[in-house]
Amino acid sequence: MNVLLRRLLGVVPTLAGVVVATFVLTRILPGDPAVFFTSSPSADAATIEAVRQKLGLDQPLWRQFVIYVGALLRGDLGQSITTGQPVLTDLLQRLPASAELTIVAFALAVAVAIPLGVAAALRPGSLVDHLCRLIATAGVSLPTFVTGLLLIYLFYYLAGVAPEPMGRLDPFATAPPRLTGFLLIDALAARNGEVFVSAARQLILPAATMAIFALAPLARMTRAAMIASLGSDFVRTARANGLKWRTIVVTYALRNALLPIITTLGMVFSYMLGANVLVERVFAWPGIGSYALDALIGLDYAPVQGFMLAMAAIFVAINLIVDIAYSIADPRTGLFGHA
Repeated sequence: MNVLLRRLLGVVPTLAGVVVATFVLTRILPGDPAVFFTSSPSADAATIEAVRQKLGLDQPLWRQFVIYVGALLRGDLGQSITTGQPVLTDLLQRLPASAELTIVAFALAVAVAIPLGVAAALRPGSLVDHLCRLIATAGVSLPTFVTGLLLIYLFYYLAGVAPEPMGRLDPFATAPPRLTGFLLIDALAARNGEVFVSAARQLILPAATMAIFALAPLARMTRAAMIASLGSDFVRTARANGLKWRTIVVTYALRNALLPIITTLGMVFSYMLGANVLVERVFAWPGIGSYALDALIGLDYAPVQGFMLAMAAIFVAINLIVDIAYSIADPRTGLFGHA
């Protein structure tokens, strides 16, 4: 528990650094928000100065930072000038859309990459091994927005089997009552099969886009870790003792290959949270990524700061989950010990 406590205490300086970084980065962005938010492009200096005072931009930077930190301590992330709502409200409304997309894409990537990597390691040089390398190369080479546009062109424009990439739900479908914000779960809870199918069809292409992005490192790391594990002494000893090959692969080889795979899983999930900004833009997905990008283009400071702070908190939580998974896979890591 001492190690776990130290990890939790280490979160504080990390988040403090993110708070400082987000404040500084938003303040050095080119352009003047006061000019952007004036109602007329030809507004005079007095009007622009009035807007600056309303936004608090007339204060010294140190005072703006003190006001910002004080608001954060009260749980106030500020108010978006673009939407007119508190940033926390906007994030809570849009976070389920991003989370649903990321989780489904991650589950799809894991379901394909790990079996593919294991199969490639069991038969080096085979057709499966070449397929694994091809997928890994394609996933690394293609940016997510290029993959998304390619899938839209193939399955929506040419084949006509995918729905129009315009959000989470068909325009003619009625959203189910909001319980979790996850449309698939809310549709099941409302026992509305039509909405569930509509939401699933809208989710297929963006989830596949992100899954292809995640497949490459997962499949490659699984293959490398399994090849190293299968060539180790304990596997040769298990085979000499006459154990079944399936038992050797699952119980011995795969379990000992889990540590690098778990590390890669945490890294890939974190990368996917960043990649969903472009994917949401391509598919008009109403998540926090597109929300932050719109705010960045509009020089709306508060949403950008709130988005970066939320992402930092999620990254920290993912790292902690990876540490816990490490301790489960290998108790020698001592996360819950007295090391």
